[in-house]
Amino acid sequence: MDNVQLERRHDYIQWLFPLPEASSAVPGAPVLSADDVMQIRSSDIAMTNLRAAAARMRDFYARTRHWLAPADHNHLRITRIIKSLRLLAGDAEADAFKTMILDTVGFSGANISARSMGFWASA
Repeated sequence: MDNVQLERRHDYIQWLFPLPEASSAVPGAPVLSADDVMQIRSSDIAMTNLRAAAARMRDFYARTRHWLAPADHNHLRITRIIKSLRLLAGDAEADAFKTMILDTVGFSGANISARSMGFWASA
């Protein structure tokens, strides 16, 4: 998908970056069990795909600016991405994604809400 499609569609983040809790926005999206987490972590294919998805989203957030607002639906996406990366790929990859987001916010001077910043900090 190009950046416009990534922005307009609202049903893919839950599939690319699954979590152990259900999504209220996308019923039917995967809900990971402990066994699912272990299988994903041990699968080279799954980890390659997760890392590719994270790289695509890093590019999306680096190239777009509409999310650099006090409130935006992308803030929830960013929180999910960080949480999923932490769970499945580890702290280093989650922290690298979070650092890129925070650096982009800092360089832009965007006024992101304290609530979103708090979610990212605790993700």
